[in-house]
Amino acid sequence: MPTKQIVPYSFGTFFVTFTCYQWLPLIEKVNGYDTIYNWFNVLKNKGHFINGYVIMPNHVHVLISFIETGQRINTTIGNGKRFMAYEITERLKQNNEMELLNKLAEGVEDKRKQNNKQHAVWELSFDWKDCRSKEFINQKLDYIHNNPCRGKWNLCRSPVRYLHSSAKFYLTGEQGIYPVTNVWEMEDVVFVKNESSR
Repeated sequence: MPTKQIVPYSFGTFFVTFTCYQWLPLIEKVNGYDTIYNWFNVLKNKGHFINGYVIMPNHVHVLISFIETGQRINTTIGNGKRFMAYEITERLKQNNEMELLNKLAEGVEDKRKQNNKQHAVWELSFDWKDCRSKEFINQKLDYIHNNPCRGKWNLCRSPVRYLHSSAKFYLTGEQGIYPVTNVWEMEDVVFVKNESSR
């Protein structure tokens, strides 16, 4: 893994971004939004919290509060990307998207082919930011919620109207398609179960 991917913490609140290979709109292509939600469910089942998100046609921004589980955050995200990549690839096969599948196959690095990786669905690296201050968290929530309204996307006029986002919850108080845990109500959450986990 590239060095910039290494998250030197095992718990805390993080802003995480991962992108489809070469920024291809693979999520939109296979209507794979539910695949991301399924990964969110896996995280919740392990005790983590989804605090905010936006799922774009070719990338995902998510605010996650990771609880200490004994598994590194890098491993958790890596496993998630594999889980989602498999489902996206299967849908591309079902849709007979052979040209696109060939492009993704060509994107696999030689050393990863030896580990039986067949398609490059995601860029190898992912971005992460440690969220320690209210100002920084607010900045990130504003950024992700306004993402669909900006620049080349222009997917909607108001953040509240974009379905695959937590904007509706933070701006109106009403949960959207995927329920999130209010990041401002995390004060009583125990991130580390005991001192020996530190």
